[in-house]
Amino acid sequence: MKEISLKEFEQLENGSYEVIDIRDEAARGYGMIPGAIAISFDGQTEDPIEKIKEIPEGRKLIFYCDFGRKTRDLSDVWEELGKRDCYSLEGGYTGYVCSRITEFADAEEKREKAEKSIQKKYHKQLFAPFAKACKTYRLIEEGDNIAVCISGGKDSMLMAKLFQEIQKHKHCNFELTFLCMDPGYNKENRALGIPLTIFESEIFNAVDTIEKSPCYICARMRRGYLYSKAKELGCNKIALGHHYDDVIETILMGMLHGGQIQTMMPKLHSTNFEGMELIRPLYLVRESDICAWRDYNDLHFLQCACHFTDTCSTCHEDGTTSSKRLETKKLIAQLKAYNPFIEANIFKSVENVNVDRVITYKKNGKRYNFLDEY
Repeated sequence: MKEISLKEFEQLENGSYEVIDIRDEAARGYGMIPGAIAISFDGQTEDPIEKIKEIPEGRKLIFYCDFGRKTRDLSDVWEELGKRDCYSLEGGYTGYVCSRITEFADAEEKREKAEKSIQKKYHKQLFAPFAKACKTYRLIEEGDNIAVCISGGKDSMLMAKLFQEIQKHKHCNFELTFLCMDPGYNKENRALGIPLTIFESEIFNAVDTIEKSPCYICARMRRGYLYSKAKELGCNKIALGHHYDDVIETILMGMLHGGQIQTMMPKLHSTNFEGMELIRPLYLVRESDICAWRDYNDLHFLQCACHFTDTCSTCHEDGTTSSKRLETKKLIAQLKAYNPFIEANIFKSVENVNVDRVITYKKNGKRYNFLDEY
């Protein structure tokens, strides 16, 4: 399949082409090129070839994946389409996003709009639950030096902006270090519009030869590198961008796939780095509101900029695949159609554990059984 550069793509006239996103549903959740239609080649949906044939003749067909590798290999699709004018978008969605990041990296107006929308339009949806979580779970305390971990995605970027906003309120004195680990990402991904402390690592070299769950190993290693660098810089906490939806999905996945009841905690003491804590300030923030803020400000973020993205689906440190998380997300949405309180009930379930009605439970690594005191 022929390749088209981003510059050539942007010069095409509207109506002369159709953009086709072949990524899976989980990846598309991080954003799509405006106007693109989703046609997956995962074998789980309707025949993609027939769907493409519905597109009017005469239009250029521009396919994109994460990096452009998958679309370059769609020669068999091209054959089935009868030699229609097909192209692979150079760099895929990652290349598109990086070009957009470069465009607005120095745009003061864009940054001001994003910050003002947090203060005004999305104050109730974003800043209020962020501040509530910080107060309820005592995530920010006097004298803290918090390493705000930036991955390049929408969640960590919003978290950084919310931290900047709450620091203006001066309810307590604390310092922020915006920490970004670069284990081999493209340089364009560093243009995030906030004061970053970037440090290098050799994680990709370490996991490159791992065939089973490389992203699981990578995530574990990243966590260790972040703790180590944060402590070196004098920080006592690291902040990660997990949100409310991550929490309830984790609770349900633990029950359905792990046979256990536990939650993603709002804060944790590190077991390997003495004196360090992990905090999750977006604990009460809904993902849909994060997406609304992103889209309102025309911001573009990456799911993952590593070279495993096209081929590996194990991008979660808990070992669950993105497909399992997506299945759980869909299940919750289906249940919500019948019970609008389902999400809140899942969240509250781990706040209302009745130990008198539990057969076995664990505390500090020790297992207790109801028969012990029956």
